[in-house]
Amino acid sequence: MKLALFDENRLGVLTPDEHAVVDVTDVLPSHDDDPLTAGWWRALCRDWASLAGPIAEAAAAGTPVPLSSVTLRAAALNPSKVIAAASNYQDHVDEMHEVQERTLGTTHGWMFDFDVFLKAPSSITGPDGPVVLPPDVLEAGNEIHHESELVVIIGTGGKDIPAEEALEHVFGFAIGLDITVRSPADRSRRKSYDGFSPIGPWVRVREPGFDGSGLGIRLTVDGEVRQDVDTSDLIMTVPEIVSYASRVMTLNPGDVIFTGAPPGVGPIAAGETLVTTISGIGTMTTSVV
Repeated sequence: MKLALFDENRLGVLTPDEHAVVDVTDVLPSHDDDPLTAGWWRALCRDWASLAGPIAEAAAAGTPVPLSSVTLRAAALNPSKVIAAASNYQDHVDEMHEVQERTLGTTHGWMFDFDVFLKAPSSITGPDGPVVLPPDVLEAGNEIHHESELVVIIGTGGKDIPAEEALEHVFGFAIGLDITVRSPADRSRRKSYDGFSPIGPWVRVREPGFDGSGLGIRLTVDGEVRQDVDTSDLIMTVPEIVSYASRVMTLNPGDVIFTGAPPGVGPIAAGETLVTTISGIGTMTTSVV
């Protein structure tokens, strides 16, 4: 099942052809449309097991509305935190030596090791974005890069989650862009500008056989292929990332995890269009201004 947030934070179920959405908001036990509280969304992530049946029934009985007539919102609503994995594809680790030499004039060895860091939740925006290039960054002459990634939405949450149980704590998957300034600044700072975390176009709810592995990720910029990889190349798998992060911090329902940038990162410019596709999830089109 694929769930979309649309218009004034309504909840919808995508039709099988992904051309329309059925509004199932009224099935929810509560619906506070204030995105700064988002309690209903976090409760949905936490309580999906008990809500899946009623939502499926409402979707089957409801009237589909064409996606062309609605506005898709970010596929995550005010998470308590956005966690991102660094250096999680070996080919990306290898390419970053050249990227750092070009953009920083040196390399930082510690940045080539896998780890997790935080991005500001306020950096989240909808699938279309737009990604707004910050004037201060442009004036400083720093490059701003695209990083297309598989995103994990946490369900029940928890602390010190064993890797073999981690998928039970995952609500679903989405497409994400981890927009990044190449500068000597701290990772969290240069990745946390407003609009630097487009997430969408919807959430594919986790189900048996769909665990985030073996998914193709492809990003184009104005039609040019920049990134083309499979999540089987992840150094740390989705369960391992969830487990690792939970040993550092308690994962709450609705929390977001970016699983790491594939190789092929590169600069973006105003006027460009980024199209990101992840097999089994969908396609997200994002503008840059």
